Amino acid sequence: MKKAKLLKYVILGLIAAFTATFFFEKKEKPKGHPRDYAEIADEGIIHAATEYNSISFYVDGDTLSGFHYELIEAFARDHGLKTELSPEMSFDKRLKGLSEGKYDVIAYGILATSEWKDSLLLTLPIALNKQVLVQRKARSDSDSLFIRSQLDLAGKTLHIVKNSPSMLRIRNLGNEIGDTIYIQEIEKYGPEQLISLVAHGDIDYAVCDESIARTAADSLPQIDINTDISFTQFYSWAVSKQSPVLLDSLNSWLSSFKKGKEYKKIYKKYYGKPFT
Repeated sequence: MKKAKLLKYVILGLIAAFTATFFFEKKEKPKGHPRDYAEIADEGIIHAATEYNSISFYVDGDTLSGFHYELIEAFARDHGLKTELSPEMSFDKRLKGLSEGKYDVIAYGILATSEWKDSLLLTLPIALNKQVLVQRKARSDSDSLFIRSQLDLAGKTLHIVKNSPSMLRIRNLGNEIGDTIYIQEIEKYGPEQLISLVAHGDIDYAVCDESIARTAADSLPQIDINTDISFTQFYSWAVSKQSPVLLDSLNSWLSSFKKGKEYKKIYKKYYGKPFT
């Protein structure tokens, strides 16, 4: 079962568009402006973008699942709204869709950095996560490809999803070790495809969220994910700076919902541990 499930994740880039077309069957929203809560309530639908992966949102048989999927559904339910969730693999397209009013919220973990706070409104923390190095396990004690500490990253090329929040951390890490760490951004693949490329020897190193890496490692025993790239950090959802009332609505709901049993159950289901 695990191998079959992993196969779905490996071809995410190919099926995300198929999923959006055939599972949701909704018309493309015309370009417009970001909406605030009053307009959303008038329509009765909140439009959200997320990423198709084993943590955020995925289709398992005839069931829709995922941490961010369940969370945005709970918000909509509690506010008498319906949800239209779009699986968009490109972070740039999610940002563009938000600025054009195609999406009301990016329901996906965004690192709460000063850079994003300058251009987006970020919610209260939704999850805790960190970035890890994905590599193949050492074949021997003298395996020159195997990274045993962050110092070994000097001169290496790390593959990341385009515009991943790990880019800034990798650059800072290069400054900390006093050497260059090369970054290769990949636009057409998500984190799980990069993990698969590492596992099968197409690339040597990738960086992604620990939660996604741990899920993949269950079915790919040849990968090692034990080298941290970042500290554990807060991740949030994002709305446009033109949607302050929506932000207040989300934050008010999150403040209450996170104290309840439903949130703790959802969080533990996907992250394997309680949110602290």
